[in-house]
Amino acid sequence: MLGITDASILLAYVLSVGSALLCIVYGIVNWNKGENNDKGGGNK
Repeated sequence: MLGITDASILLAYVLSVGSALLCIVYGIVNWNKGENNDKGGGNK
């Protein structure tokens, strides 16, 4: 099933899916955050 013949292959699958999910969650959390910071831009 899915070519999982060793624990390292399973670990690679789990880490790949886990990192993709973390990227999606991070994007959702930070989607509507404003760009109001003091590191640039002249809008105060």
